Order: sequence, then structure tokens, then C-alpha cells
Amino acid sequence: MDVTRILAIRHGETAWNVDTRLQGHLDIPLNETGLLQADRLARALTGREMVDAIYASDLSRAHATAQALANAMGQTVRTHVGLRERHFGVFQGRTFAEVEAEWPEHAVQWRKRTPEWTPPGGGESLLVLHQRIMNSVNELAAQHKGQQIVLVAHGGVLDILYRAATRLDHQAPRTWSLTNTAVNRLLWTPEGLSLVGWGDTSHLDALAKDETSL
Repeated sequence: MDVTRILAIRHGETAWNVDTRLQGHLDIPLNETGLLQADRLARALTGREMVDAIYASDLSRAHATAQALANAMGQTVRTHVGLRERHFGVFQGRTFAEVEAEWPEHAVQWRKRTPEWTPPGGGESLLVLHQRIMNSVNELAAQHKGQQIVLVAHGGVLDILYRAATRLDHQAPRTWSLTNTAVNRLLWTPEGLSLVGWGDTSHLDALAKDETSL
């Protein structure tokens, strides 16, 4: 059986997510909300999903999210640097507003999602990011045919996976969510990815109810 089921999950919330500050390859930890989200994710999946392997970006916000799930399932996290967020070059550590103020010409290319445009200072173009992510996912999924795996990564990674599964180009307007710790379901075959379900946040709904009752 050549099909691999994938649960693709963005890491829990960080302080920089709240500040709309670009993280890229900078290693920013989960904040308190992010830790709670990771815990709720682990509770939601444990005992309900058969998971054969858990992979995560080596950046701590993704790895810690995956570790919460691994602890609950009695598994280990397998780190893969290819699942990292896009490298944003000199934009890393800046807010969206700061980027637009300091590099207006580059900000235009960023907003237009110009596929070949590369952020200055060692950043990755969308074309380079796409190739890195798809190479990594193809490598991992091919090792687990007939099984289900978890990939815990980043918003930019999830965006690439959604576009690949739905055959949308890099500049298509985003109409899908990239919510922290939402569960996104994909199928992989040697021919490519297909979409099964996207943006399941039912475990976060429970967290929101808990917060309003405090």
C-alpha cells in the first residue's frame, strides 16, 4: 500500500506570533498559551489516532509541541531540519509593520508573494522553500507507506503543503487557516499530496471554554 496518512500540525503559540514578529529560523519558545495548546492537542489525539512516527522541526516551538504529543503517546520525536520555517533573512525579528517601513520595495515583493524573490540577508525564496519542504515530506512519507505520521512544523511549511495538496500556485490568495496546533490531514502517495481535512481546532474550542469559565 503506497499511501501514507499525514497529520500536519503547526506549533503552538509564541510571544512573537502575538506580536506579528517574524520568527523564521530564530528559535523562539512557546508561550503559556502555546504550552496549553500543545497539551490539548496531545489529549485530543492520544487514544484516538494510531500514530507510527512523530517528526518535528528542530526549532524549539515545533519540537516542544511534538514532544507533548510524544510524551502522551509513549513515543519519541524525530527531528528533521528540513521542516523548519522559511528563512526570512534580515526580516527575522521584525514585525510586519517594521519590514514595510524599513524595506518598502522588498515588502512589496513579499506581499505579492513573488515566487523567485529572496529576502535579503540569506533568506529563502518561495521556490526554494517549496523544494525543501516537498523533498523533506517525500523523504519522510516514503518511509511510512501504509502508516500514519505526524509532522509538527510552522505556518510557512503548512502553507506550502496546502498549496501542494490542492494544486494552487504560490501567488494564489490564501483562503485557508494556519492556526496554531490545528490538525490538518493529508494523504501522500509517490504521485503527490491530496487534502483530506484542514484546520480542525476542536481541542482549542475546549481550551477557550475553560478560559472563559475562569
